[in-house]
This record gives sequence, C-alpha cells and structure tokens, in this order.
Amino acid sequence: MTDQRTLKVMVVDDHPMWRDAVARDLTEAGFDVVATAGDGAQAVRRARAAAPDVLVLDLNLPELPGVQVCKELVGALPGLRVLVLSASGEHADVLEAVKSGATGYLLKSASTEELTDAVRRTAVGDPVFTPGLAGLVLGEYRRLASEPGPPAGADEPKAPQLTDRETEVLRLVAKGLSYKQIAERLVISHRTVQNHVQNTLGKLQLHNRVELVRYAIERGLDDV
Repeated sequence: MTDQRTLKVMVVDDHPMWRDAVARDLTEAGFDVVATAGDGAQAVRRARAAAPDVLVLDLNLPELPGVQVCKELVGALPGLRVLVLSASGEHADVLEAVKSGATGYLLKSASTEELTDAVRRTAVGDPVFTPGLAGLVLGEYRRLASEPGPPAGADEPKAPQLTDRETEVLRLVAKGLSYKQIAERLVISHRTVQNHVQNTLGKLQLHNRVELVRYAIERGLDDV
C-alpha cells in the first residue's frame, strides 16, 4: 500500500490562512507537505517540481482555474491523485472536477479527520466524495455511457480478457463501492483489490478509476 511510506501532499488554495491550516493539519496527521501554492500557475510549477502523491486542490484560483490545474498536472504526472477541497457543492463544479481527472471531491465543511482519511484513500485511487455526490457522479457516468458513441468497427481492438475475479471487482467498482467495501464483500485484502484494479487498468489501457468506471458502465457491468 502507498501508506507504507510517508505520503507527499501539496495544498493549493488562494486563502493563506486556510491553506496554512490545512497544511498544518495534514503535517500533524503524519503527511509530508512538500509544497503549497496560492494560485493556479504557481500550483502547476511547484507540483511539477515537488511531485506530490496527492494534490489537495481548491477550484476557485487566480491565474489558472483549479480544473485546468488538475487537467495539466494529471496529464504531466501520471502517479498524481487529486482531491478537490472546495466550498462549492454545485453539481456542475463536481462533474467538471471529476472530468478533469480529480479522484475525489470534498467540501470544506469536512472535519480534519474526514480530510486526512480522504487524502489516504485518494492516494490509493479510492474515489472519495462528500456524501450525496458519489451518486451524482455515477449518474453522470451512466448518462454519458448511454449516449451514442462511434460504431464498433474494425479499428476497435479486440476486448482484452479479464479474469472472473477482475470482472467481479470491476463490477463492484462500477457500482460505486470503495476498495475497502469491495474487499469486505469478496473476503479478500484491500491490497488484493488494488492489485486487481491495477491489472485491469493495464489490460484495458486505461489511466485511472474514473476511466475504469466509465468503461464498466458502457458495458452494463453496473447493472449485473
């Protein structure tokens, strides 16, 4: 698991007092806060240099919007996970953040314990959402998956073979279960769930859990 070592975290927020408070809370919880930033352009520069494991990101930033910061850094730093920490619970903001590559979305009303737990879970690719938002995101995946896409043709590669267990894990991922819930449901370890997800990502040539859920829903696995 990622937490076998100290997780490197970066905090991005344009309010200095809030930014410092979050950085302090995370440091006290045992994380290594490797950088902070107060605007979007600064965030991109410093994140590229510091290479954090998790970026705790506000959306409302000067210079460069948070969603653009997320897109640029997720594309440039493949191992990076982004946890949005925002005052906005607007559905449009949540969906835009997820589409830009964020793994999770937490409101600023969350407690310190909820934040530290969310950072740990985000680090291993577990999507974390303030209650009520996970269903919204899954609903949007289903809507997108139901839209007509390009017809399956000769240029579409043959679907890779997943094992029965990989398919089972994928189905539960698509239903919105966390890695911990999947492990409990299948009576396997959290680490084994992570391994199945990583193997499935590799076979399907996908980059993150967001793409994995979309893939599963497009194939109706969430309804099984």
